[in-house]
Amino acid sequence: MIVAGFGCRTVTTSAALHAALEAARRALPGGMAVGALAAPADRCAQLVPLAHALALPLLSVGAAEVRGQTTKTISSRCLAVRGCGSVAEAVALAAAGAGGRLLVTRHMSPDRTATCAIAQGENP
Repeated sequence: MIVAGFGCRTVTTSAALHAALEAARRALPGGMAVGALAAPADRCAQLVPLAHALALPLLSVGAAEVRGQTTKTISSRCLAVRGCGSVAEAVALAAAGAGGRLLVTRHMSPDRTATCAIAQGENP
């Protein structure tokens, strides 16, 4: 499955989440499509409108699953707050499951309140 993982601030808008997703999707290799959205459990409510609009399932990722994920992007703020280098990348990898690999590193919304990364797991 191909999963778009998100990181966001409490003030993030649906437009910012959508912009981050579109930026990440543009970096996906041709012919690949996102099959699900994922967010940290404490931010899932913010993704509900986007998931509904795109008719995609929304996966909730627990804090323990995010902590310690090896990400390509390293943010000192994310390390301090969430225990990972990039929330979006960690969430995408955790939600992709076993054998998950990052397809697209995090992309940020223009207002810098949302990030999105895309990962693929072993299972379709």
